[in-house]
Amino acid sequence: MATLAGVFVWDGQRIEEEELQRSAQEIKYMENMLGPRMEPKREREPGEQPWELIMDKKHFKLWRRPIGGTHLYQYRVFGSYTDVTPRQFFNVQLDTEYRKKWDSLVIKLDVIERDVATGSEVIHWVTHFPYPMYSRDYVYVRRYSVDKENNLMVLVSRAVEHPSVPEDPEYVRVRTYESQMVIRPHKTFDENGFDYLLTYSDNPQTVFPRYCVSWMVSSGELG
Repeated sequence: MATLAGVFVWDGQRIEEEELQRSAQEIKYMENMLGPRMEPKREREPGEQPWELIMDKKHFKLWRRPIGGTHLYQYRVFGSYTDVTPRQFFNVQLDTEYRKKWDSLVIKLDVIERDVATGSEVIHWVTHFPYPMYSRDYVYVRRYSVDKENNLMVLVSRAVEHPSVPEDPEYVRVRTYESQMVIRPHKTFDENGFDYLLTYSDNPQTVFPRYCVSWMVSSGELG
């Protein structure tokens, strides 16, 4: 149980080192791609669905694949930037106070609790959805790592429940959510240029993947 008598229990909820390492490995599979569907050179696990390429641009590629037993999709973005440093980009993902300033969709974005053992954090994020839909709120745990030895930055997030953030009737609680972002600098963390891999899925209870659309719009890939 994530909560017990009103107290958040970190055991089983914190993001462990092994989870960060698994996410970091994924960018290696994506760096050399093969075939018309641009699938990574990796054997699929039994029952694992193939990735479908749905957008292919010079510095931005988007895949999706169905999540078994549901109507939902998992999405994967592989892209590059040449005019910003990896550290700047990474810090933008982490800095909740700064995001409140640049992301006009944010209603609330707060760190609720931190785990001393691993640095994992519980975040409460409330975001606008297009009228007439209710805004959505997410409660999730995240952890990040800067791996100097392998020249990678990793950010992993997934939904949890927290006793200090009960459901609010003004919002729709998103209970299915996970995200893994991996950044590989072209040179160093503080020089311009990097590749990134974002793997994402959630169930915002709408007919479109809200986060992926927002990501593409904010990245200038649509419009």
